[in-house]
Amino acid sequence: MVFVRTTPPRPVDVTAVFPELAPSARPAIRLHPRPGSPSAGESSVGGPLLWPAEEPWPHCEASHLHRDSGFRESPADVRLLRRMRVRWHGDHGGPGTTPEEATLKERNAAVLAERLATAPPPADCPVPMLPVAQLYLRDIPLLRPPGQADLLQILWCPYDHDPDHKPSTALFWRSAATVGDVLATPPEPYEVNHEGYVPEPCVLAPEAITEYPGSLELSPRMRLMVGDRSRLQEAGADLDSSCAEYPQDFYDTHLADSPGWKVGGWPPWGRTDPHPRYCTVCDERMVPLLTIASFEWDGGDGHSWAPHEDQDAATSGGHCCGQRPSQPTKVEVGSTDNMQIYVCPASPGHPHTDLIQ
Repeated sequence: MVFVRTTPPRPVDVTAVFPELAPSARPAIRLHPRPGSPSAGESSVGGPLLWPAEEPWPHCEASHLHRDSGFRESPADVRLLRRMRVRWHGDHGGPGTTPEEATLKERNAAVLAERLATAPPPADCPVPMLPVAQLYLRDIPLLRPPGQADLLQILWCPYDHDPDHKPSTALFWRSAATVGDVLATPPEPYEVNHEGYVPEPCVLAPEAITEYPGSLELSPRMRLMVGDRSRLQEAGADLDSSCAEYPQDFYDTHLADSPGWKVGGWPPWGRTDPHPRYCTVCDERMVPLLTIASFEWDGGDGHSWAPHEDQDAATSGGHCCGQRPSQPTKVEVGSTDNMQIYVCPASPGHPHTDLIQ
């Protein structure tokens, strides 16, 4: 069965209402991650990587002594806790911990104790990074890999790093055909300092869409244009109470850039005004590669971006079997914000950069 997610048409045709925006259209691919069991041969979020067995696993070499959120759990215990929450949601009168869960928790503790007995604590040594996303070119044709590469792998360190209090990220391009034996059991960090830094394994349903810049990206004149009440109403836009006073919010909420995990497109802004990023090697203005999102769609009116297949769950506003439908990956960055990863358009080999918005 093919896994499909389809974004509903926008409430109005953007370029019909605002033809001035046509030159600003950008292609994007919404990834639509949903919990599953991806293999190393598939595109995924939080799934296993097609990582060569002979290649060292990436570690974060930075100091981890000074960052402590108060949350200190192993990735295995984070995953166990999530499974227990699902059970608690469906079995209110059930036990706090089943015998199977207790056994698994004891096993996790034993593995951690064995690791700590043979190596220094994570604050004093390099920390194994966690898989964030694996994207094959066949699924995500917007990718612009170097040379013969057809696979992008993104990992991060599950600790906050100064100065922006976010995970440090690493990008790897490779040719899938050159990978022989695959690393069966990658190392994992002893602990994470935020549960939201352990992505839930998710399969993807990539969907190509067209995006337009948020109002913060526009000139003052264009900003006034997208807030033109008469243009929007003539096109049939339903300016309800949430957008009646500020029609520009209708444009930003329903017509500009999509929420959720995506490749390309326009970046989401709001925590700060748009801040161009420039390559540290060649000074080219960098372009969005990947948006790592805390939520797939916003609450309230923002659920217009929820796929057709998820509209019932989105409009109900509740949890399904202990899961929040709009947060399938369980990732949280910043204050439930987005992490934007940028790359140099002149050379994929130049250093990337990232920021929280």
